[in-house]
Amino acid sequence: MADESSGQEKSEAPTSRRIQEAREKGDVAKSMEVPSAAVLLAGLLTLYYSSDFMLGQFLLLLRYYLGNLHTITITSSNMTVLTRESMLQTVLIVAPVMGAIFIAALASNYAQVGFLFTTEKLMPKFDKIDPIQGFSRLFSKQTLANVVKSVGKLLIIGYVSYAEIQKALPGILPLMDQEPMPILAFMCKIAFWIFLKSALIIAILAAADYAFQRWQFMEKMKMTKQEIKDEAKQTEGDPHVKGRIRAIQMQMARQRMMAEVPKADVVITNPTRLAIALRYDALAMVAPTVLAKGAGVIAQNIRKIAEEHAIPLVEDKPLAQALYKSTGLNETIPENLFQTVAEVLAYVYSLKRKRA
Repeated sequence: MADESSGQEKSEAPTSRRIQEAREKGDVAKSMEVPSAAVLLAGLLTLYYSSDFMLGQFLLLLRYYLGNLHTITITSSNMTVLTRESMLQTVLIVAPVMGAIFIAALASNYAQVGFLFTTEKLMPKFDKIDPIQGFSRLFSKQTLANVVKSVGKLLIIGYVSYAEIQKALPGILPLMDQEPMPILAFMCKIAFWIFLKSALIIAILAAADYAFQRWQFMEKMKMTKQEIKDEAKQTEGDPHVKGRIRAIQMQMARQRMMAEVPKADVVITNPTRLAIALRYDALAMVAPTVLAKGAGVIAQNIRKIAEEHAIPLVEDKPLAQALYKSTGLNETIPENLFQTVAEVLAYVYSLKRKRA
């Protein structure tokens, strides 16, 4: 593939921004075969498991109307009521199947593209009503592919139907002298297996079609090296992107800071508002160093980690406030706090010796 405007080859994978822009226009990787297969499978399986309920309810409804024919007077005034009641009963009978179909249609579309609402595809485009372009679309590769898929599905259903009927032929002849219900049940069983096997095969083809549609979409979204550079320049000046980068950097720095807390000798607290983790190695440091500090939720997390690792918590409000204001991460404490911190460390070391 080559970019007509620059002559460069579109060899680079699309950026997340390009994919998002395409998504906002309604251009996503999607297979129409997936909802079709999902709806067919959901409808068949629900029909199979709820068939006894549906048949029982239908027979009750039928018995009611047939048993009360002599008492029901059909007039122009009650015809609407009778029709409405019978339609409501019918809707309730088929509700499980219709509900399963509705959920399957929504779920299969959501699984492919997530929640997507855009008016871009609804906007009128003159090229869609251009007769010349419309005629050319009739013979496009996409149209040909759709025709092949439709014919393929018909052939699959035809072959499965033929195979199932051939397999069922020995069982059909003995039914000739049976009551209508056994014959109907046998025919329904054959029809169910025909549709179920066809649906399973179509589901496999739908998965393959989705994989192909996704590959085709990613190929169409590919960019030239120059497009990548241009987008990077635009992105660098985007305040939203800058803010997101800063947020990610802060999150990573916070995670690194929290990973240092278990190395601390003591955590000075406010008691609930502030927390400062200190470490002192007489052989490697000239003075105690701040490994982590924070306020609010961060302070709570520091205290929690300290408790999990049996690091002493020392409550000293003035010292905590002074350390928090005067010392940054990985910085040694100021000289005016040496004496106070030394007393705290001496207390901590004495506790450790007693425990030992």
